[in-house]
Amino acid sequence: MNFSKSILMVTLTSLLFVGCKEKTNDAISESATETNAPKVKKEIASANLQTASFTIDGMTCAIGCAKTIEEELNGLDGVQKASVDFEKKSATISFDKTILNPDNIAKVVEATGDGKTYKVSNMKS
Repeated sequence: MNFSKSILMVTLTSLLFVGCKEKTNDAISESATETNAPKVKKEIASANLQTASFTIDGMTCAIGCAKTIEEELNGLDGVQKASVDFEKKSATISFDKTILNPDNIAKVVEATGDGKTYKVSNMKS
């Protein structure tokens, strides 16, 4: 009798575990599909294209700091391409001057993270 109860308990536990696992995988794949959709960037007219370069103080690593700032800048509307060089502590960004300006870009960089770590200087456009 105890053997039968043990088999029944193992079977029920297995069914619950498998049933929950399948639902979790479905939820993960749905959210992965939503986040993997690339953001479509609008084409910028050459007359509106402006490039700026500047120094970023406060970065301590290439993967955490520089990569995070670069992703933040590339995610802005009106940005064609942004690149951050950790070694040189600098960034270069090509953007639509009708949507963004150097002051807005500096504010975005300085607001990245905790809002106190990064400082923009030597803005050249």
